[in-house]
Amino acid sequence: MGKFIDWLDERLAIKELIKVMLTEYYVPKNINFLWSFGVLLMLVMAILFVSGIFLLMYYKPDAHLAFDSVNKTIMMDVEYGWLFRHTHAVGASIMFLVLYIHMARGIYYGSFKKPREIVWITGYILFVLMAATAFTGYLLPWGQMSYWAAQTITTLFEKIPFIGPDLVIWIRGNYIVEDATLTRFFALHVMLLPLLLIIFTAIHLYAVRIAGSNNEDGIELTKEEKKKGKGIPFWPVFMAKEFFVMSVFLIFFFYLVFYNYKFAMDPINFTPADYLQTPMHIYPEWYFLAFYEVLRGFFFSQNLGLIAFVLSMFIAAFLPWLDKSPIVSGKHRPLYKIAFWIFIADFVFLTILGKLPPTGLYAWLGFIGSLIYFAFFISLPIISKIEKRKQNGGIE
Repeated sequence: MGKFIDWLDERLAIKELIKVMLTEYYVPKNINFLWSFGVLLMLVMAILFVSGIFLLMYYKPDAHLAFDSVNKTIMMDVEYGWLFRHTHAVGASIMFLVLYIHMARGIYYGSFKKPREIVWITGYILFVLMAATAFTGYLLPWGQMSYWAAQTITTLFEKIPFIGPDLVIWIRGNYIVEDATLTRFFALHVMLLPLLLIIFTAIHLYAVRIAGSNNEDGIELTKEEKKKGKGIPFWPVFMAKEFFVMSVFLIFFFYLVFYNYKFAMDPINFTPADYLQTPMHIYPEWYFLAFYEVLRGFFFSQNLGLIAFVLSMFIAAFLPWLDKSPIVSGKHRPLYKIAFWIFIADFVFLTILGKLPPTGLYAWLGFIGSLIYFAFFISLPIISKIEKRKQNGGIE
């Protein structure tokens, strides 16, 4: 075995790679359990890939066969088919929960600031790719809610000037969501998007290795400082803790898979898709509800709602340029800390509202919640100026 590794090392320099990626990559000591969520994300992604491959073996990407292939063949006929479906459905929901916590940690502790702009941008691209993967996958069971959610979201593209109506037909492959749409979404979900996820995950990890991990205090540590006691080796010390965290997480995860999976599968989606009967209230999965509520929040103008929806999805990608404060961590930024927790509370508030009918008081609450959402990002340059002035002793 040793000779084979030496032979491989001569040709691929794997020992050097292991040093760079694992044994000689040092993580700061002053980090908390929230830094484990990046590894948990990779674990959930691996679970989704494996369970997805098994589902792929029996799924039929055909408008006449898709619903039965999921709800009859996989759930009833295939041995343990229900287990792979539950695992995949719960995995999709839990992935976004873990992802949102991972992103919130990055926002609070300033992990988007210099020199980690590329880490943040590649991470945000991963978020967009995961959202696209989840959206395309949601249509595949060909249930009533997934069908009408796809119909509603694809209709949004009609509002794009000049090319909107033609673009919608091109995306759907038809005038309505039909067999061609299902085939296209299936191809994106199982082929193109997973490939892009793998590529950008590799780029993201490489960027983290180059820039180094952030810490609770936001103080940059040199490699020498980390080696002299302010850091710990990623392998095996840090990963030993990660294995414990992953073990606890998997107990929680499989508890949901076996006993509390219903939150991940909408009951309405167990009715076959019917393009002649619209559900009373159309809504996406819980992890898109906040953005969906921003779309509905501007109920007095569809165009404004669409612009707000797109902005809500992508504005966080520009955090490195919106927040120019010299102080990195939110731990040492009182004003920023208040704004951050208002933003988190508002995001939860929008998520709850997103499942309620957009009428009466709910419509106005959605509008107010949407304004608060954008107010966080608008406030960042102002907070940055105040903090710069304070740090400079009141002199700009």
